[in-house]
Amino acid sequence: MTSDQQAVTHPAGRIRRSPSEIIHILGVLAARQGSVTAHLHGGKLLFLSRLRFVDPGGRYIIVDPDSNEAANIALLSRPRCALFASLSGWHVEFVAAEPREIVHGGTRAIRFRFPEVLVDLQRRAHDRAAVSPQIPLRCVADAGGVLSFKGGLVDICASGIGFLIYDPGITLEPGTLLKGCQIESDDVLPMILDLEVRYSELVTLADGTCANRSGCRVIDPPEALKHFVAALSSPPGTVSGPP
Repeated sequence: MTSDQQAVTHPAGRIRRSPSEIIHILGVLAARQGSVTAHLHGGKLLFLSRLRFVDPGGRYIIVDPDSNEAANIALLSRPRCALFASLSGWHVEFVAAEPREIVHGGTRAIRFRFPEVLVDLQRRAHDRAAVSPQIPLRCVADAGGVLSFKGGLVDICASGIGFLIYDPGITLEPGTLLKGCQIESDDVLPMILDLEVRYSELVTLADGTCANRSGCRVIDPPEALKHFVAALSSPPGTVSGPP
């Protein structure tokens, strides 16, 4: 992989690994004084800041501290965190590591190591089959692996795009591969899929609890996925699968 490898484009988000592209995008964000946020303590604490400086050499970035000192302390205690930015409908996520407090331009600031991966979200290009409460999808992500955890899929489409809902205490970075995910439903034969995380965000569920939601793509979607998605609209109690 070269340092300026082309970004991977997908409706669930565009993953950029090229340092020059990341420098450009973050530079635009800093020039427009765009805000950046991080959800800490499982979403119970919000870190709110602005991107102050982007090293043109791609070594580090600098953000303003939050006016809430508790948020600064929580951020600095973590080895890494996901930062989110939104500007005029343009949504960006990146993982920043090694936060430390510094003095920059005569004022307090927080410095991070330069992010290796950045995701900018694109408009949805495929219709998805929404999964209603009557047709729940359960997911054992990375089954058998060290990251194995349980979650749910809130919608999925035959082209291989879906949203994974899971515990807010779990962090999935852009580009994370979840191998052998077991996707199950009460009325549809289960499937085993490999998922790649495109982006993540904290959401509030209908019952008021917080959860993480990750936009994912299925790696090499099998033909059976089309039958699986089609079967979700079958009458309840009908066990369906590929012909």
